[in-house]
Amino acid sequence: MTATLLKEASPPPVGMADRRRRARRRGRIIAIAFVFPALLLLGALVVYPVLFSVGRSFFDASGTRFVGGDNYSAMFHDPATIKAIRNTTIWVVVAPALLTALGLILAVLVEKVRWATAFKLLLFMPMAVSFLAAGIIFRLAYDEDPDKGVLNAAVVSVHDAFKGTSSYPTARARDGQGLTKGADGSYRTTAAASPGHAVDLGLVGVLADDLPGDARPAYPAAVRKAAPDELRGVVYLDFTRGGGGEQGKVDKKESGLPGIEVEAVRDGRTVASTTSAADGSFRFGGLDSGSYALRLPASNFAPPYDGISWLGPALVTPAIIGAYLWIWTGFAMVLIGAGLASLPRDALEAARMDGANEWQVFRRITVPLLGPVLTVVFVTLVINVMKVFDLVYIIAPGPVQEDATVLATQMWLVSFGGGNDQGLGSALGVLLLLLVIPAMVFNVRRFRGSQR
Repeated sequence: MTATLLKEASPPPVGMADRRRRARRRGRIIAIAFVFPALLLLGALVVYPVLFSVGRSFFDASGTRFVGGDNYSAMFHDPATIKAIRNTTIWVVVAPALLTALGLILAVLVEKVRWATAFKLLLFMPMAVSFLAAGIIFRLAYDEDPDKGVLNAAVVSVHDAFKGTSSYPTARARDGQGLTKGADGSYRTTAAASPGHAVDLGLVGVLADDLPGDARPAYPAAVRKAAPDELRGVVYLDFTRGGGGEQGKVDKKESGLPGIEVEAVRDGRTVASTTSAADGSFRFGGLDSGSYALRLPASNFAPPYDGISWLGPALVTPAIIGAYLWIWTGFAMVLIGAGLASLPRDALEAARMDGANEWQVFRRITVPLLGPVLTVVFVTLVINVMKVFDLVYIIAPGPVQEDATVLATQMWLVSFGGGNDQGLGSALGVLLLLLVIPAMVFNVRRFRGSQR
């Protein structure tokens, strides 16, 4: 009887199913304990700000009055927002496509380079530079002053090498000294001249230190007599260093202006042209008898070529996209290069053995096999360019900020950069979120598909 009572009092044996349930429950508790800090941070830094922004977008600028969808309506009637949407579209269409293409080309070419690792490291280094630093670098590189902006310095050097530049952009004639300025910037003598005469053409506005190194005194040429069948003269700097001299007359210390083009004009037509010598002298021979006017073309006084206005309204967005390409090309190349390294080499070698050239192998085998990788890179870059802010805000100067603005910068400007309308800014943030979500969902599905 005692044994029977003990048997009835003992707990029933634990089955395997109960043990498994307890183990699963313990595993869930441990998993939740590990995940909870991450979920807490995710909620505080992502979920709460998103929900707060969505709710804030339905209130006015002060946040006290509910306005419903007025902010969303105003958003699409604001010219600055429309321009931001247009610029964002340009970014989404141009930047990811160019980056993916550049990354693909460089990844394929790097495989054939002896120092491939060093080359990849060199191209990937801009990724280590913050967008703030990169923006400052390119803001200086795009500067319009050739003495500061490296791009304009190169452009001006190439331009001047082929087309040359004026030696006297600041030169001008004195009033009442026999030269009148035309509408096109040229100078013309007021009095007629004829063969057998000499004409002195005095100019001012040229610093003595800016004179060409081969310039010579103009006085010997000025006192030289003209032959009966020639029209001659001298172009000189009508200024004596240290003072003295007489205006309108060539003094012994005054320098000639070499390299100035002089034209002989008759009845409104240029009949002869020459260039002044080192002492500023010029001569026309073989002219028919009669009266002529002498003209100094505007090309003698053209301002120097200053290069391209990279940060002007027309080019500011392409210029900023160029800076973005410099930063992210290495990223695209490395990702595509990793996909290229995993391609089956037997397929490539079989195509070469069948007689396909490198272009055919690249177009018909390499690119199709890299399709999934190229898609992931492209979509990732689309998400990234939708959120671009730093480069646009730093590189674009204040006067053209509105011409370069994108949704992210417009959201900041409306909310904190002077607009002080956080209701409208929140609506812009919600719009940006809605545009990014489809690309994010597509990318997540691609990653899951590749894992399977």
